[in-house]
Amino acid sequence: MKEVIDVYRKIGGFQALHVVEAADILKEAVRNADLRFFSFTANLVATGLREIIADAIRRGLFNVVVTTAGALDHDIAKAEGARYVPASFDLDDVDLADKGYHRLGNLVLRRDEYGPYVERFVFRALDSLEKDRVGTFELAEHFGKLMPESSILGAAARAGVKVFVPGIVDGAVGTAILTYNDVQRVKRGGRRIVVDVLRDEEELRDLVASAKSLAALIVGGGISKHHVIWWAQFKGGLDYVVYITTATEYDGSLSGARPREAITWGKVKRNAKSVHIMADATLVLPILLGYL
Repeated sequence: MKEVIDVYRKIGGFQALHVVEAADILKEAVRNADLRFFSFTANLVATGLREIIADAIRRGLFNVVVTTAGALDHDIAKAEGARYVPASFDLDDVDLADKGYHRLGNLVLRRDEYGPYVERFVFRALDSLEKDRVGTFELAEHFGKLMPESSILGAAARAGVKVFVPGIVDGAVGTAILTYNDVQRVKRGGRRIVVDVLRDEEELRDLVASAKSLAALIVGGGISKHHVIWWAQFKGGLDYVVYITTATEYDGSLSGARPREAITWGKVKRNAKSVHIMADATLVLPILLGYL
């Protein structure tokens, strides 16, 4: 990928130049920042980026992950054998629904290979969970130990990378935990699993407080993006930050906000090395992570 970055450096304009700047910033961040966040949204895990993300975690490029509930859903479903098939944005969705398919952009997967696969795994994993009250990072680690190293959670568990999911209930995993508790309630000697998100906040507070410098690669927006920059403010802001998104800032959305806006909140330092790439992550992320 160095050759691609070198070509982009010669192009020297528009988003190609931003990708080059991101490569330089991330290279320095991996060398110098002791706390390196990787934030991404669930849709990316439905693609082949899943394995690329897992490889980056396995190689130690990042040591903290913040993501969304759907990222766990897709990671687990794939580990359980679900097939995500390249298709088209223009398929007939009524026809797909009648035939038992979900569509995610230009990918399709069978309905019975998503929710049921996730629920089956979660039930099995919770049966072997030793504690009844856990943070999402503890739950993700437990799940990862039961998953292959080629998965995101499997790679993170083996590499000692903590995975935080602040919106854990916004997906199939959260619903499966709720359903598990319902089933346990009618069993003699049944147990109740409590996901304690404040345990996550305590752990994040300690990680940020003990860090000398902070870096973040933030792909997409929403809760996973905001949770990273929210905690960064308590250490004076990020020292290195790369945003990759297709969202725009003109509707005032967090997803489209640029790093410079975060300066006003203290979430990014005034002298931080930062860049904002306006591009589809499936085009850019393999280049950046391959380069690193």
